[in-house]
Amino acid sequence: MRPRTGTAPAVGALTLRPVDPLTDARLLHGWLTHPKSAFWLMQDAGLVDVERAFMELAADEHQQAHLGLHDGVPAFLVERYDPAHRELVGLYEPEPGDVGMHFLVAPTDRPVHGFTRAVITTVMTDLFADPATRRVVVEPDVANTAVHALNATVGFVPEREIQKPEKKALLSFCTREQFERAVSA
Repeated sequence: MRPRTGTAPAVGALTLRPVDPLTDARLLHGWLTHPKSAFWLMQDAGLVDVERAFMELAADEHQQAHLGLHDGVPAFLVERYDPAHRELVGLYEPEPGDVGMHFLVAPTDRPVHGFTRAVITTVMTDLFADPATRRVVVEPDVANTAVHALNATVGFVPEREIQKPEKKALLSFCTREQFERAVSA
């Protein structure tokens, strides 16, 4: 699969490529165990745990992981999943065209203004580039108010709180039309 590239005028080129579990594990381990990534619930993961998690994800037909590059440098992680088969099974009634998503912007000591919004906009644009995608589903921790606010900027609407095995989550949805309205405003 060839990398997909977009541009965010104020930020630069943002590119997505599939995660290589063995090559990218050390980098992802550093990101996922960083204190700023606490909502990913991998603070105590070892390198082997991260390798194994991404190898399992790569082998699963219902999930994909992509590394996001900013001007060619790794800067974010995106996971796409089928909520009818992963993450949300039994917690809501999936509709045809639903796609689940997680994203993580790499921890940094030098944040770029507007970068995280550019990342989520790029991720959503990529998800909706697939004509089969009708709605994106997310389930962030209810305590992650920063991501709830960010999700709202690209059109997500919270539906309700749900109890997952690992967390209490805010189930939220964004249709193609909601996304287009949000980013054109």
